[in-house]
Amino acid sequence: MYNKLKKAICIHDISCLGRCSMQVITPMLSVLGVEPCVLPTALLSTHTGGFDDFTFLDLSDEMIKILNHWKQLNLEFDAVYSGFLANEKQIDIVNNAIDDFGEQLVLVDPVMGDNGHVYSTYTPLMCERMKYLVSRADIITPNVTEAYILANRPHNDKPDIDELKDIAAELGDMIQTKHKYSAVVITGIHKADQIGALIYDRKSNNFDFVSAPRCDCFFPGTGDIFASILLGKILNDENINIAARIAVDFISETSFYTRKAGTPTRDGLEFENQLYKLNQ
Repeated sequence: MYNKLKKAICIHDISCLGRCSMQVITPMLSVLGVEPCVLPTALLSTHTGGFDDFTFLDLSDEMIKILNHWKQLNLEFDAVYSGFLANEKQIDIVNNAIDDFGEQLVLVDPVMGDNGHVYSTYTPLMCERMKYLVSRADIITPNVTEAYILANRPHNDKPDIDELKDIAAELGDMIQTKHKYSAVVITGIHKADQIGALIYDRKSNNFDFVSAPRCDCFFPGTGDIFASILLGKILNDENINIAARIAVDFISETSFYTRKAGTPTRDGLEFENQLYKLNQ
């Protein structure tokens, strides 16, 4: 029996070199049976982690034209999935995309920083405006740094799970959606020799923590991979906790594989010949 593929609007940058953002999002969703419909926010020669003097082209004006064309075509999508935004104006553009196409599912990855630092392209006003975008989401996937930013708390390098649960519940209160899902997933949590994610289901008020062995290397793009696997699995009717487990396991296994292969960390996870595992 033929099952119609789900379609997701992917609102992320294109970094031409380095495995992150759209370079990992499109293959992850594709292998999971979801058609990625790209709405690029910016075009960069490389990603911003580990490369100097990268080029940066803001695509805000083109985003508006693309969305207007899609609206004229009366297209329908199963999800709106946003990530790295180039400027404050793009928050309004994403908001309009949610108005026009976000009837089914909205996942916001509030990309703002990592390792306790805000990215150089993000202003304090953008970080503050991100809270409004979070309120429009069904699911948000901040890393630990971004969770603290959204909660207006000073960063803690070694938070315990109880503190992160408090933050997740606080962020959950920001979500105003009335759709099927209402969840906060905090990623990149270090716990001893494990790395994992905390899932807070706002509707059931339940928490779950999933983890896997941690590789002592920092690879860019892991947050994009996590959110893409999570979305792909959920769009194919997987439970959010199981989807998070699959994402964490995949990132853990691929991190060790990439380190063993000797791939430079700034190149990101060497996932290409590991994708088959997502369909096992």
